[in-house]
Amino acid sequence: MLFLLGKTYTYIILYIIFAILPEYVSEHWKEDDFYGFQFLNGLNPKVIKRCSELPPNFPVTEEMVKPFLEEGSSLQEEVKKGNIFLSDHKKMDGIPPRAYNGKPLHVTAGLCLLYLNPENKLMPIAIQLHQQPSEQNPIFLPSDSETDWLLAKMFIKNVVSMDHQAVQHLMKTHFLAEVYTVAALRKFSVIHPLYKLLIPHFKSTLYINTGGRKNLFGPDGSSLGYDGLTELMRRALSETTYSSLCLPEDITARGLESIPNFYYRDDGLKLWDIINSFVKAVVEYYYPSDSEVRKDNELQEWISEIFTHGFLGNKASGSPESFHTVEEVIKFITMVIFTVTAQHAAVNNGQFDYYSWMPNGSLLLRKPPPTTKGQSSMETILETLPNVGETVNFGALGWILSETYSDMVPMGSYPDERFQEPAPKQMIKEFQAELSNLSEAIATRNLQLEIPYSYLDPAHIENSIAI
Repeated sequence: MLFLLGKTYTYIILYIIFAILPEYVSEHWKEDDFYGFQFLNGLNPKVIKRCSELPPNFPVTEEMVKPFLEEGSSLQEEVKKGNIFLSDHKKMDGIPPRAYNGKPLHVTAGLCLLYLNPENKLMPIAIQLHQQPSEQNPIFLPSDSETDWLLAKMFIKNVVSMDHQAVQHLMKTHFLAEVYTVAALRKFSVIHPLYKLLIPHFKSTLYINTGGRKNLFGPDGSSLGYDGLTELMRRALSETTYSSLCLPEDITARGLESIPNFYYRDDGLKLWDIINSFVKAVVEYYYPSDSEVRKDNELQEWISEIFTHGFLGNKASGSPESFHTVEEVIKFITMVIFTVTAQHAAVNNGQFDYYSWMPNGSLLLRKPPPTTKGQSSMETILETLPNVGETVNFGALGWILSETYSDMVPMGSYPDERFQEPAPKQMIKEFQAELSNLSEAIATRNLQLEIPYSYLDPAHIENSIAI
């Protein structure tokens, strides 16, 4: 009965998402609390961190933001309380944009300051659209005119969206998964237990990446264009660390352990633990001691190839060059499976929900960002957004990428039964049971939420990057 109830909840939530969420976005996109909500539970929950000290190039003053803080409080007090957060897009600085109708577009390496208010709502309170402050680069505030503040938020969301697609989606899930896949195909024999464990999680990845490079990662898909997005990914890869790919460490490093209503974190950490327990059981079954790890040449060649071709031999990344202990193998394979299942779902499955209403998040903005206050109008915003044809193309792409297809293989499925021993077969059953329990818990919780978060519900997660 509980299982049937869980499936009923799932159908209800699916209806809410596909029928209602895009409409909700279109009705609430201008609201500051919904804008802040998306930094935690939207398509890119990876670009915000707790702010312990304001950057020197972001000269926000007490007088600027005092009206938006709790009465009687100050910016410094809220920083000390841990209620101030920052989204800084400095890695965008200096990347040349593409041309549009013969003229270069504009990309803003902006900064956005957010405040967790007493109602536990994350609110944007200050935006600077370029890295270096100047008279032509004012700090925009919620008290500015409606269209000035909307434009400032739109330009920040534009770079958040490009970081989402190029870095968090393409590079850190699709392209790193490709490295893990190719290395596995090159270095593991088909009878190796880790090949049996991993290969179901690599289904269709090479195929979808090959097509995606040609059809999706084109020259006209964003304000940056092909060359700009490539440079953005190059910069991002040089800064990528192994720990940033491991969700528990990433959450801690960004100071987001306790911020409320952060469902990506809550569901993601539970999934990480479930995957880790499963991987631990399988790996320890086949590797009873560290010495077994050290003398496995196939395993050592696999991780060496990943370090060389995925992390480009960058020791500063912290990525292992070789494995010395069972624990190291467990952690790395947990990260790989989490990346190609949960993390990809988190950054892929909501694209139609949040991008179908173009003003909420556009990869392309046609006009330059404002340099003075009081000069904008709703006409300015309409001229800045993509035209009708571009909007239709973006919406169609979001639908294609978010759709659930009939051949979808849900997370935790191992249909080919590569393992012959009873022990790993039982481990798979226990893994599937844990995923089912989490799915029911998420579906039940979502019935209580105004905006459901279902992207990390195992029932909605594909077993590999196949779209």
